[in-house]
Amino acid sequence: MRFLTVAPFVLFAASVSAQNLTSQPAPTGAQKPLVPLETLPYSPVLNLTSLDRSVNPCDDFYKFACGGWQKNNPIPADQSAWSVYGKLTYENQQFLWGILRDAAAMKDRDATQQKIGDYFAACTDEPAIDKRGFDPVKPALARIADYKSREALLKDLPAFAVDVDGSFFFNAGSTQDPQNANNVIAGEDAGGLGLPDRDYYLKTDPKSVEIRQKYVAYIEKLFTMSGESAAHAKTDADAVMKLETALATASLSRVDRRDPYKIFHRLTLADLQKQVPAVDWAHFYQLAGAQSFTTLNISQPDFNKALQQQLTTAPLDTLKAYLRFHALTSAAPQMSKPWREAQFDFFSHYLRGTPTMSPRWRTCTRQVDDYMGEALGQEFVRRTFSADTRAKTQLMTNLIEDSMKQEIEHLDWMSPATKAEALKKLKTIRNKIGYPDHWRDYSKLTVTRNDYFADYHNAVMFESERDFGKIGKPVDRNEWMMSPPTVNAYYDPQMNDINFPAGVLQPPLYEAKADDAPNYGNTGSTIGHELTHGFDDQGRQFDAEGNLRDWWTKEDAKGFEDRINCLRDQFATYTVVDDIHINSKLTSGEDVADLGGTLIAYMAWKKATEAERLMPVDGFTPDQRFFVGFAQWACESQRPEQLRMNALTNEHSPGYARINGIVVNMPEFANAFQCAKTAPMVKANVCKVW
Repeated sequence: MRFLTVAPFVLFAASVSAQNLTSQPAPTGAQKPLVPLETLPYSPVLNLTSLDRSVNPCDDFYKFACGGWQKNNPIPADQSAWSVYGKLTYENQQFLWGILRDAAAMKDRDATQQKIGDYFAACTDEPAIDKRGFDPVKPALARIADYKSREALLKDLPAFAVDVDGSFFFNAGSTQDPQNANNVIAGEDAGGLGLPDRDYYLKTDPKSVEIRQKYVAYIEKLFTMSGESAAHAKTDADAVMKLETALATASLSRVDRRDPYKIFHRLTLADLQKQVPAVDWAHFYQLAGAQSFTTLNISQPDFNKALQQQLTTAPLDTLKAYLRFHALTSAAPQMSKPWREAQFDFFSHYLRGTPTMSPRWRTCTRQVDDYMGEALGQEFVRRTFSADTRAKTQLMTNLIEDSMKQEIEHLDWMSPATKAEALKKLKTIRNKIGYPDHWRDYSKLTVTRNDYFADYHNAVMFESERDFGKIGKPVDRNEWMMSPPTVNAYYDPQMNDINFPAGVLQPPLYEAKADDAPNYGNTGSTIGHELTHGFDDQGRQFDAEGNLRDWWTKEDAKGFEDRINCLRDQFATYTVVDDIHINSKLTSGEDVADLGGTLIAYMAWKKATEAERLMPVDGFTPDQRFFVGFAQWACESQRPEQLRMNALTNEHSPGYARINGIVVNMPEFANAFQCAKTAPMVKANVCKVW
């Protein structure tokens, strides 16, 4: 990935590219935001002002390529990190904000304009939202209060988990069948935690202990805001923490979840009922919108043992407190200002280091994109994404795939049998560029202008029902996991496709009028990155059809792991923040994709320009321009708190490691910048996988 996006339930997370969010002052209400995209602040794909020429590129290439960018682009107050991807995200959001304001003000609108316009109008009506206080969540709290026995709670739990927004005890939804990727089956997985990862509950270092104390204080605060006494809130918060810790202890780590075989247990609904008899699973899936089925994937059976134990042995008051908290924390961002601030103070300010909340226009623009992204994306594509850009991106992708084919054919460590399977998989990878061939139908989604909380709930339910409704049906291989305006890209191992939304194919990541060198270094390496994910430590375990199948000989698998371990050992030496090093077992898939993707993009660029007489531009040779273009997509700054969170939860290495850690393994870089053999950016024994 170069980022992670999650569908309601995904067995094998697709890999993605991006960073964080925005810069520049927010537009004021008096400004007209909808302007031609080319008039927005423009940065070229190779930006000379982003350089720090006081640094020798052979000493620290990332600092040379991005030092000026970091100096000129301080992290905005409403962000925990800032990057080239984030800045482009902000610019795209400005454009979307204008589309939404226009849709909200129109008198003569079609159904799509009505939905996106009214949702945005309701979301930005803060006086109306503040006036309601926490009324929107009171029905859920009253429902919980009515549970007089464990039996009553468990009987209603399937309906409660469907009706009330939040993460309650487990995750469920649809997923592609690992054994037959053409079919959609049901899935059930671990869930129910309030902190970002299970390790937050288990690590014993002083910072982790402090985070848990702050989290309990946050739980207490929500309880007292809902009317509980301080003493009662303290007891309930401690009980919630104890229950969540039990669930976390039984959950797989992120590293373990990278092994698809550890989260694949294709069983029956009856098996799930035996594992967790406290929940009526058939009733739950029926209420959620699934048609009748018998087979599903149970990702974590050990977690289910802990879930059953908690549901049957934890005191009734503990179970009720847990449900209350998760209902409150889920609703908080949609309720009045004190609730929004309470959640921001812990999750954004404390955990991520973000000083201030985002302006409301931005929050609401993101939400419309999250829940009606293909409705909003149609207008974005029409105004910003040309057929020429789509065609050029497709051509670049074809050349990069050709380079990957050549690499596989000439590998000296892979047997002919495995090569044949690899080439078959490569040939069948689908390229999805810009936007879907068929737009999503939102006609069943109800949106009104005067009830934001209802609009939000309806949007969540619409997406949930759409997800559960896939169970038992053939896979729609035209579906996208991202909206067209998204500044990101991903590879899906079960779909066996690479996906590049229109939002990521904009300057400064892709510039149609620029020369090929920086475009191949930037967008080309991203295409190569996603393509290589089909053959990383996780993606290689799926075949051409997207089925989980071992198509490697034992000798080839060992050769692959030996080469990956070279990168793992290298990246484990890099520091994220303070004394925390990269967890290279977690990041190895991304690190492999960065290295392989950049190499095959370089090869494709050479092939694309072999008949041209390339000349230096702005004092840089063509090869130097390729590598600077490659480095500048990753220019970023992150607050220390965000870095700590990423060290635990992010499958991507920090930006500096993703650049310096790659070029040291490419002799082409050392040749381009005429680096001495003893320079920091040169390795005697390079890592090479593909």
